[in-house]
Amino acid sequence: MPEPENARPGVVEPAEPDPTEPDDTAPAPRAAVADAGVSASVGATLDDESVRELAAQFEDEKPGRRLTGAVDLGVTVVAAASAVLVLWQVFRPLAQGGQYYLAIFLACVLPLVFVVYPSGVRLRRTPAEHRHGPTAGDYVLAAVALAACAYPLLPFASGGYDAFLNRQGQLGPLDVAMGTALLLLVLEACRRTTGWVLPVVCGVFLAYDYYGGYLPQHWSLAHLGLDFDQIVDALYNSQSGFYGTPLDVAASYIVLFTIYGAVLDASGAGAFFVELSVAAFRRSRSAAGRTAVASGFLLGTVSGSGAATTVSIGAVTWPILRRAGYPADRAGGMLAAAGVGAILSPPTLGAAAFIIAEYLDVSYLSVLGWATIPTLLYYLGILLAVEIDARRFGARPVALRVRSPWALLGRFGYHFASLLVIIVLLALEQPATRAVIYATLLAALLSFLDRRHRLTPRRLVASLAAGIRGVLPVVAVCVAAGIVTASTTKTGLGPQMSGLMVDWAQSLASGHTAVIALTAVFAAVALTLLGLAVPVTASFIIGWVIIGQALLDLGVDRPATAMFIFYFAVLSEATPPTALASVAAAAVTGGKVFPTMWQTLRYALPAYLVPIAFVVTPAGRGLLGFGGWDDVGFAFAASAAGVLALSVAAGGWFIGVGRAGVPARVVAGLAALALLWLSLWTVLTGVALLLVAALLVLVSASRSTPSLEEPA
Repeated sequence: MPEPENARPGVVEPAEPDPTEPDDTAPAPRAAVADAGVSASVGATLDDESVRELAAQFEDEKPGRRLTGAVDLGVTVVAAASAVLVLWQVFRPLAQGGQYYLAIFLACVLPLVFVVYPSGVRLRRTPAEHRHGPTAGDYVLAAVALAACAYPLLPFASGGYDAFLNRQGQLGPLDVAMGTALLLLVLEACRRTTGWVLPVVCGVFLAYDYYGGYLPQHWSLAHLGLDFDQIVDALYNSQSGFYGTPLDVAASYIVLFTIYGAVLDASGAGAFFVELSVAAFRRSRSAAGRTAVASGFLLGTVSGSGAATTVSIGAVTWPILRRAGYPADRAGGMLAAAGVGAILSPPTLGAAAFIIAEYLDVSYLSVLGWATIPTLLYYLGILLAVEIDARRFGARPVALRVRSPWALLGRFGYHFASLLVIIVLLALEQPATRAVIYATLLAALLSFLDRRHRLTPRRLVASLAAGIRGVLPVVAVCVAAGIVTASTTKTGLGPQMSGLMVDWAQSLASGHTAVIALTAVFAAVALTLLGLAVPVTASFIIGWVIIGQALLDLGVDRPATAMFIFYFAVLSEATPPTALASVAAAAVTGGKVFPTMWQTLRYALPAYLVPIAFVVTPAGRGLLGFGGWDDVGFAFAASAAGVLALSVAAGGWFIGVGRAGVPARVVAGLAALALLWLSLWTVLTGVALLLVAALLVLVSASRSTPSLEEPA
């Protein structure tokens, strides 16, 4: 059947209804159903605006205002102009240098935070018609933010940019006043976009800067102390404070990828990725779970955000999962794990990946290469869990009236072109900034192949503005993280904390390998706790400057340390008791929050052990692509077997063998630990234990008839 001219992805037609099917409004029972499957519609249960609002509620950042009228127009104009500045800077860098550009960029975007994000504080009764728009106080804060950011650049105020830099270490009273104002505004912007926790963390570091000199000097955490002017100087007039590496990465890399994501989404790529996932797995009993996982991976190229991806795929795939017989809690865990995978998946990793490239002075392509095998192992674990659940709980196929995947690829496969362009240009050693701009231009041009998603001038401006609005919380977090990096640089806190961590490990174990293993466990726990409180980007930055030094001191190389911190920072979105992606999934499915969190943890379990594997043993570096093909192949094969063993231990089913009882699950868990240690003898031991687990499953199956027949 020929494709109509106005065909578009994202709309899947239901099959003819089966009169024997239960109502969609109630969860389908697990009773046996005809082999032909059941019918369902996978049209989104939420409209696009509802999906965006729900995603924002559970994202690392708080939801912004829904602006209208002149305010919306003004924000769009300023944001679009800021996007043009960002794009121009890539090809025509400002002659005054990078810090000068950062000051201009911050002056453009920081005022927008106070207009776009509400304070959450209502000091007096406000008429309903004005309750959702910016207040007079918001405009005042925006104006002060503009003045404080622009002050170092203005000849009539600071004497000019060069004169301001020459006063480093000797700031005048007006300099200190402006720096203090910017400090307070940065903390308020961070509070508005992410909540109270990160500003409080920054306040603790500032207090340590000031009062650390009063600590007994024989304490390892004591330092000489900084007066208030020195603190402001370190933040306002140095390259390790507000205008340090975190903001540089946000203004040079992250913002370009958010613009690219906005353009790609506006071109219809997100809807295409979801429908392609549905079409690819429409016939098998585990198709519903596979669809959710594949959708999460593909949508990660558009959003790069855990909770947002969870809501987007859940809005479409939850009806399929429900009709396939998945309980709400288990389906929510699957959706959340797939959503978190968006931050781990090349080619558009989370924001922290760009900071890794900057800190380690490597190309972004190198970071993508390091992330490839761990990403494959992460999705292998999720897919194994999906297959196990389909067998253990009797999931059934869902018949969908959807176009074939080949027809979809033939009509809308051009959406992959811009992603391929990024990879090819990076391989050709083009800068990541230029690669993503060229990909953005290509995505905009290809949008004209679909009448419904053509990026007309108005829609293009809206997409540019959306890209800038999307980066506002990241900018607030990165500038606030500059407070932490400046504090650790000035006080030497990082080496002191790493020394304490290593001392604790050495007091509990002897032997270099054991000390590294204990330090890695301490670091994983600390990073997990930190990630429960602050966003992923801030968690990585703080973890790098405070915790990472401990692993480096023990001889772990910089790439392995950085990726270890990155993965545990990201996994905070799947870790109880906060687990934002799980909360978002529960909101979509209507499941209970904490059971959903534990199901997410089960699906994402391999991601907690694999990072420890490439830190603890030398062979683990093969998981990051280091060494020869034999090293990489050994590490990947052993880790994949370890993930299989983990799936048996956590899921209670050995795929291809049968239901696993408690003894088999315990043995499989031990096999997983042995396999992920990645030394020859432990791997051989792990393989033997995994075979023992399979034998136990076979013996158990021969003694009893399984309650559910394993599907083909």
